Amino acid sequence: MKIAIAQINCIVGDLRGNAAKISDYASRAREMGAQLLVTPELSLTGYPPEDLLLRDGFYSSCDAALFELAQRVKDITVVVGHPHLENGKRYNAASVLQSGKVVATYHKQRLPNHSVFDEVRYFSPGTEGCSFEVDGVQFGINICADIWEEGAPVCASLSGARVLLVLNASPYHMNKQISRYEAVRERIGECGLPVVYANLVGGQDELVFDGASFVMDASGNLVHQLPVFEEALRVVEFENDLPQLGEIVPEHSLEENVYRALCLGVSDYVGKNGFPGVVLGLSGGIDSALVLAIAVDALGPDRVHAVMMPSQFTADISLHDAEVMASTMGVEYSEISIKPVFDAFLDSLADEFNALPFDTAEENIQARIRGTLLMALSNKFGSIVITTGNKSEMAVGYATLYGDMAGGFAVLKDVPKTLVYRLARYRNQLGPAIPERVIARAPSAELRQNQTDQDSLPPYEVLDAIMESYVEHDMCPHDIIAMGFEERDVRRVIKLIDLSEYKRRQAPVGVRITPRGFGKDRRYPITSKYRPWNE
Repeated sequence: MKIAIAQINCIVGDLRGNAAKISDYASRAREMGAQLLVTPELSLTGYPPEDLLLRDGFYSSCDAALFELAQRVKDITVVVGHPHLENGKRYNAASVLQSGKVVATYHKQRLPNHSVFDEVRYFSPGTEGCSFEVDGVQFGINICADIWEEGAPVCASLSGARVLLVLNASPYHMNKQISRYEAVRERIGECGLPVVYANLVGGQDELVFDGASFVMDASGNLVHQLPVFEEALRVVEFENDLPQLGEIVPEHSLEENVYRALCLGVSDYVGKNGFPGVVLGLSGGIDSALVLAIAVDALGPDRVHAVMMPSQFTADISLHDAEVMASTMGVEYSEISIKPVFDAFLDSLADEFNALPFDTAEENIQARIRGTLLMALSNKFGSIVITTGNKSEMAVGYATLYGDMAGGFAVLKDVPKTLVYRLARYRNQLGPAIPERVIARAPSAELRQNQTDQDSLPPYEVLDAIMESYVEHDMCPHDIIAMGFEERDVRRVIKLIDLSEYKRRQAPVGVRITPRGFGKDRRYPITSKYRPWNE
């Protein structure tokens, strides 16, 4: 028995295109000698379809696409993930296609309703196991969250299954694969079945799916491991229900995985939405330098336009380093001074400002001029503006609405500043990209003379640790202080995080690479008088 895993990149709502891809993979799997092909969760529709799932017409279209796909599949059994409407209830389903027909359908039993998942909003839970036969072997089906909780795998075993197929749309965050292995081994210990784990790959708005599909035997040993962040078709051989040892792709460093996740997030967001390319502000600083490298690696240099917009506060080394980076990466490069526009703004506001001291108002004007210039280039030539702010800045509001936050996609939105430096050094290991001076310099927005980020923020290693504790782990301030941080730093950072929610709500979507990003998995009220100090 040969079972093929289709680790595919689907586009949400592209029923025709997704079905064609599944059909193509089925043909290729059959040519490789496979009798069975497993696809990811909701592979027919892409994941997550979100409120498309509330439209009855969407289910009708899915049914038609599934029927057409079944007729096209020849001489191989295919398990396809799709939404299913039955007796007024909506299900996250997987159907078995054999000989031109749908011969069995399984309904997902465990519906996740946490972090980025809203499946209780859309689906009803299934209650029964499902098994089917291929060449004398009985297979059971689970879908994603079914394998994270007890019950559904045992249900599959009781239905007669000897091999468990698990369809997944499990999004990436750092160290996620370790958690998957642990969950699957725990379920194997309960049901005693080998597991074929097929995961989605690709970018969908803020989510990135890393693939990393795998097979474990009935003892929880890893016997097959697919690559990460790329489409793949792999065949696993079974003898008497026992998966045979196959290719195990070696693990990568955290920095490599994050970097590849960011590249995939950019390439799929730009490509799936039909943008011809990207434009970004290149300041000579570390964040925009890393974004430039990611954009080039994701899209190619011919689809990237870097724009340096100096002011009277821009250091000569920033100008030089930006030009060097653009030349090194081979991208289109423009230099547009904002000083004439800034002077015109100040002249127009002179009566209103009435000789008041220079402060954040003048700083923000500069950022907003740059945002306007980038958006003008976007409107004129069609490329999407990608922003360069990182998670640390977004946490504490060290960003300007309609300025450096202006854009369509925030590449580093979930990347803490300390990780930005690690990723920059990783990228330079692949080839010249970011000058060492850019990495070594103290970070600065260069919005006033001799400015550095640490003028108004704690050191980034302190800020990032407090942010992670408060945002990702929901720790109370007193417990964070007990970790060894100064109370004044903890109070300052938490206050800034709480007060900056209104900015984050208006920020562009960006790639999620931590267990909790500033997106759909962290939903705090903008208007709130609650403060965490009494917890």
